[in-house]
Amino acid sequence: MNLFVQIPAFNEEATIAAVICDVPRSVQGIERVEILVIDDGSLDRTVECAQAAGADHILSLRYNRGLAFTFQAGLDACLRLGADIIVNTDGDHQYPGGQIPALVQPILDRQADIVIGNRQVDQVNHFSPQKRLLERLGSWVVRIASGTSVPDAPSGFRAYSREAALRLFVTSDFSYTLDNLIQAGRRGLRIAHIPIVTNPTRPSRLHRSSWHFVKRQAATIVRAYATYEPLKAFFYLSLPFLIIAGILFLRLLVIFLGEGLERGAHVQSLIVAVMSLIVGFLVLIVGLLADRIGESRRLMEEILYRLRQMEQPADRRDRDDR
Repeated sequence: MNLFVQIPAFNEEATIAAVICDVPRSVQGIERVEILVIDDGSLDRTVECAQAAGADHILSLRYNRGLAFTFQAGLDACLRLGADIIVNTDGDHQYPGGQIPALVQPILDRQADIVIGNRQVDQVNHFSPQKRLLERLGSWVVRIASGTSVPDAPSGFRAYSREAALRLFVTSDFSYTLDNLIQAGRRGLRIAHIPIVTNPTRPSRLHRSSWHFVKRQAATIVRAYATYEPLKAFFYLSLPFLIIAGILFLRLLVIFLGEGLERGAHVQSLIVAVMSLIVGFLVLIVGLLADRIGESRRLMEEILYRLRQMEQPADRRDRDDR
């Protein structure tokens, strides 16, 4: 079993060495532990500090591509290098490396495909009350959208089995955390979580403000859910229009049976009912088309999965075949 610890980093010269030195090089059940730093176009001495601290591999992007792209690039690189388990941690040293053995244990025990570190947000003193509330709200929405029970969806401290890493593809350009969970839940991957502690860190560079964070994460959730459950998503969108149409038609029917309808009476209600019915059915038709497109997407994902398998080292492919 080879464990790769990937560290996406952008201008982290002050902390990257501490992150690398904190990674345990001996983990029970693991033959080899290697560290990959993904340099996201840093303008400081992040690469030099990482090399001096003992990073085994450096993947340098030519310019800043963002966390989502950097995370996916790291997964792909780890898989090509022969990883059996991949741990993702942050370059700001938010997550102590001593928790990595506990994080990977459910995968070693074959009880999970993905393990999320639960930061126990309510107990993190250096989080503001507003951030705690947003974290809880976001996690609740993701639990509903993904069908999982992860209490801390935005946590970036994660372990992936090789199979899970092969199956997941980042589609968001903002952050991978919520997108990954919704994908994993809808694909039936086993997801576990363990309690962890965190170190105080600088303010996040991922978002400019709380409103910006909420807006981008909400867009990610809606897009991911609509991608993997298009018929449900568009049915929910059409439901208000169909309900309005049903209520108005029922009202007109009651008036007709009780009093009769005079010519020209209740025209406004009839127009609104008809328009609502048309809009509702149009949204449902879009949902049906999106569902058919989703079938093509699933086939494309299976092709991409098999292509990624072919990129793996020969000894890994042979072992899978056996």
